[in-house]
Amino acid sequence: MPSTRTKKLAVTLLLGVCAASVMPAHAELAPSGEPPAAKQGWKAVTVADGVRQPWGIAWLGDGRALVTSKEGSLHILNGQKFDEVTLEGMPAVFSGGQGGLLDIVLHPQDAAKPNPRVYMTVSTGTNAANRTTLVRGVFDGKKVTGITTLFKVGIDKSGGQHFGSRLLWLPDGSLLMSVADGGNPPLRIGDRLAREQAQNPATHLGSILRLTDEGKPAPGNPLAAKGALPEIWSMGHRNVQGLALDPQSGRVWATEHGPYGGDELNLVVAGGNYGWPLQGYGADYKTHEPVGKHEVAGMIAPSVAWVPSPAPSGLAFYTGDKIAAWRGSVFSGGLAANDIRRVALDASGKVTGQDRLAIGARVRDVKQGPDGYLYALTDESNGRLLRIVAE
Repeated sequence: MPSTRTKKLAVTLLLGVCAASVMPAHAELAPSGEPPAAKQGWKAVTVADGVRQPWGIAWLGDGRALVTSKEGSLHILNGQKFDEVTLEGMPAVFSGGQGGLLDIVLHPQDAAKPNPRVYMTVSTGTNAANRTTLVRGVFDGKKVTGITTLFKVGIDKSGGQHFGSRLLWLPDGSLLMSVADGGNPPLRIGDRLAREQAQNPATHLGSILRLTDEGKPAPGNPLAAKGALPEIWSMGHRNVQGLALDPQSGRVWATEHGPYGGDELNLVVAGGNYGWPLQGYGADYKTHEPVGKHEVAGMIAPSVAWVPSPAPSGLAFYTGDKIAAWRGSVFSGGLAANDIRRVALDASGKVTGQDRLAIGARVRDVKQGPDGYLYALTDESNGRLLRIVAE
């Protein structure tokens, strides 16, 4: 078993990886269990509150925003207040445990249209049999109509753990959707532990999927040629709850929950295997024994591994001009850490440093608004939308 000192190592991994390379990087371990230094020169301003456990946010072309609530409702930001939006045709939401109405995005071709197509991820089913599901409807300014199911994970699981799920459009018009591994031991799915499904290319669990805007497998997913399900874009993930795109380089960044310790920031490439549960920096919740090795041949190591865990959720790549020094950084919300982690990157995508914005509440999502400001959603019974401004 590792020592307490080893468990508390704050790990920063400098990784330069391209789509042609899936070899792991070598870890550089910083001998400290403390979080990154607190960043100064900013403050959080409450824009509105009143959404119970908000989960995801999508900006409309007129500057308003749609916000999902884990419990299954959708809300629109009108000035300094939220109004509930009717969902017509929404499948029954399983909101047990970590399940619920999760992420939301608009079709990229509809950003400036008055009736945009809205895509949402939601957990459906029962406690005995549930799965992550992708739905689509049309927002007419007051309600979302014609909601239909486009995709659902092909194997059911039980319990309320590990659904994911974030959505991200790629420049080619395809849609990334993260699906978690299904849960912790002793939960089993089929003939193996749920977490072992992340290395099973015959299931969607523990993967990032790449879909068309109709929810079909997007052409060119490289793992399909190796026998994987045709939707799988990358695999070996535990529970991805942050996805962000660097629009200039096209790099895709993801944050995922590790087990006991070992949360990760990953630079995700098509066809990549990110190792879970064979590779990781965390430990089993019950035994505290390490899960996997730090490096496994042929699997990609994280750019950052956080030990102890901030519980990352929501991720944004900042291109705005409101705090110019932050341009080109990724910002990760922290549920357990009650903060936002800023990870600075160089032009090649290597990590050059970290600091933190202490929010004082669980941060579920982080997004850049159309006005160039950074925004955050707090995971509270009276959830808040915060705008981050220079002080």
